[in-house]
Amino acid sequence: MERRVVITAASALTPIGVTLPQIWDNLVRGVSGVRPLRPDPMLGTYLRSQVFGTIDPPLEFHFDRKWRKTMGPVGMLACRAAGEVLYQAGLPDAFLSSGRMGVAFGSLHGSLSVQRSLYESFFSHSESRFHAIGASDYLKAMVHTTAVNITRLFHITGRVISSNTACTTSAQSIGFGYEAIRYGLQDAMLCGGADEYDTVTVAVFDHLLATSTTFNDAPSRTPRPFDARRDGMVVGEGAGAVLLEDLDGARRRGAPILGEVLGFGCGNNGGDMILPNLAGVEQTLRMGLENAKLAPDDVDFVSAHATGTRMGDVIEAQAIRNICGERPWVTGFKGHMGHTMGACGAIETILTLLQMKHGLVAPTLNLEEVDPRCAIVRHTMQPREERIRVAAVENFAFGGVNTCLFLRRFDG
Repeated sequence: MERRVVITAASALTPIGVTLPQIWDNLVRGVSGVRPLRPDPMLGTYLRSQVFGTIDPPLEFHFDRKWRKTMGPVGMLACRAAGEVLYQAGLPDAFLSSGRMGVAFGSLHGSLSVQRSLYESFFSHSESRFHAIGASDYLKAMVHTTAVNITRLFHITGRVISSNTACTTSAQSIGFGYEAIRYGLQDAMLCGGADEYDTVTVAVFDHLLATSTTFNDAPSRTPRPFDARRDGMVVGEGAGAVLLEDLDGARRRGAPILGEVLGFGCGNNGGDMILPNLAGVEQTLRMGLENAKLAPDDVDFVSAHATGTRMGDVIEAQAIRNICGERPWVTGFKGHMGHTMGACGAIETILTLLQMKHGLVAPTLNLEEVDPRCAIVRHTMQPREERIRVAAVENFAFGGVNTCLFLRRFDG
């Protein structure tokens, strides 16, 4: 028997705020979280792009040393977001360690800043280079560090899923968590993703000529999803976490329900590792609709992946139009905060839930003149009072991975 899956708690740490009321206020007011890149002696002078979606001021973390010793910056972001979700949920410790609750959480690489320090020590010419490597540095840097630090800190003993599929990481985490509950493998899953501030990621996309460079002197004006003047993506930092539960279990304990996960589509392009593919995106949308038992006309709103790249935005607009038509409102949240990488799917899911709650669709920040090639969908240019019943959250990643989550407003 398939079970219904609901979201009962959520937390996000983003460049536009670190509490849900603050994030919502800045989203609606059109506040940008993109700022000048911090000085970097190694890479700073070589980067064409000099902007970053930054959590400012930097967060403080108050974990005891015994927990911190295995956490790099990305692990701390993940554990703080997860802790806030568990605090909201109020689940008993016995349930966390019962084996019936798991964690699905990931990041792009683990802690890039720790990896960078490791490599600098290893390849230095100093005789003491190996002594500079900490005993727990690998635990901070390993690719599944976010998920296992969460399980360690909160004594969660169910299954661990650590998706590390670049920009679809946290969308897959939510999708895989949804499947685990829907098919009875777990009763609850803490799902999400995180990525820390580091210029290595900027350098990767900069080398591919995919980053924004025109607005280095005016960071808040970029990225520009779907806009005629867009010139590339902006890397960002952040974390997002949600708690998924079986509906019957959530009702029994009187949990507030923020929304329902109706379905999940996940596929790949089977070809190019970098360029998006229209057929692959369309296939994923169809799969998600089928899994959610929805018709295209049921979709009221689409949270677009919309990174602000020249071709990616065009192909996504074509896919939305071809599958869902002109009806749904479309917003690209990365205009507000840049691309928070492995965290973006979870953060954008939470922003979509907030829109459902408030009956308001936020506009795509910096979308001033729609690129004619993208003008085939219903863009949100100003805040709009709209009752969103069903929404799609789209995310796409290097390697050709495509995801789409379908959410429904929960009305009882």
